[in-house]
Amino acid sequence: MKNLLALIGLISLFAPNAFAASATPLAGAAPLDSATLLADVRTLSAPELAGRRTGSEGSKMAQVYIARRFEQIGIKPFGANYAMPFAFTSLRGQVKTEYPAALNLVGHIRGSVHPERYMVVSAHYDHLGVQKGAAYLGADDNASGVAAMLAVAAYFKQNPPQNTIVFAAFDAEELGHHGARALVKAAPFPIANVALNLNFDMVSRNDKNEIYAAGTRYTPSLKPLVAKAAASSSVKVRLGHDSKVPGAPPDDDWTGQSDHAVFHEAGIAFLYFGVEDHADYHQPSDSFEKIDPTFFAEVARLLVSAAAILDQNLDTLK
Repeated sequence: MKNLLALIGLISLFAPNAFAASATPLAGAAPLDSATLLADVRTLSAPELAGRRTGSEGSKMAQVYIARRFEQIGIKPFGANYAMPFAFTSLRGQVKTEYPAALNLVGHIRGSVHPERYMVVSAHYDHLGVQKGAAYLGADDNASGVAAMLAVAAYFKQNPPQNTIVFAAFDAEELGHHGARALVKAAPFPIANVALNLNFDMVSRNDKNEIYAAGTRYTPSLKPLVAKAAASSSVKVRLGHDSKVPGAPPDDDWTGQSDHAVFHEAGIAFLYFGVEDHADYHQPSDSFEKIDPTFFAEVARLLVSAAAILDQNLDTLK
C-alpha cells in the first residue's frame, strides 16, 4: 500500500496534464508534447520505482502508470484490459530462476484503411532493479523508449493510422527478451499479419547528436522511408549496427540486442532506433537528470514522423 500511495503521488506530480506543450518543432516535423514526454520518463525512472526489475514492486508501479497512460491516450485493449501476463524461466550460467508473474501491457489503435494489417510499436519497461544496494533507475534504458512509444500513440490517436498499430510495453527484456517472446507466441491478433516491428530502446541522449536505425540491411525498402523521416530532423540518423563487421566486437551487431530480435527470428521485418552505449549504460547513474531534453524531444519527433511514414508505406516493405 505504501508503494501504491507513492505511485499515486508520482502521477499527481508528473502527470502529463500538469504540463503545457513546449518546444517548437522544425518545419515538416511531427507535433510533440515534449513536457509530457519528459514527465513520462521522469515518472518511470523515479527512485520510488527502484529500477523496475521484473516481478518487483517497482515493476508493478510501472505497470499501473503505463496502463493509465494507455487509457488516457485512448489506446484500446484487445480484451478486458491491457495486461498480458506470462511466466518464464531465466537461465544465467548454472543459475535457474523462475518468474511466474511477468507482465506485458498491450493495446492498439485500429487501422482506418487496412485494419487487418499490423505494425507493432514496442519498448521494454523493465530494467535491472536494485543490485548491491544501488537502484539502477534505467532512464535512458528504457524509460525513454516507453515515453517515445506513448508519444507515437498520442499522434496516431489524433491522426488515425491506415493500418492497425499495436503498442507493446514489454517486460523482461533485460532477462532475455521474454516479453517479446510471450507476445509473438500468444498474440491476441494474427501474428502472421504483422508487417513490421518498430522498436525503441535507449533514445534520449547522445553526445554526437545522432541515433541509429538498425534493420535496413534485412529490409532495404526501409531505407528511403527512414531517409524521409530524417529529412525533417535536426538529429543525425545513421544506418547500421545490423551486420557482423570483421574485427568488430560481437555486440556491434544489434540484430539480437533488444526485443526486435524475436520478431526478426519470426521472419517479421524490424526497424530499431537506439543510441550507442554511453558511460551510464547499465549503471545506477542512468537517471532522469542525465537525459538531454532537447535531443530527446527531437528524437521523439523523428520517431513519430518515422511511424507515420511507415504506416503509410507498409505495403512497400519487401
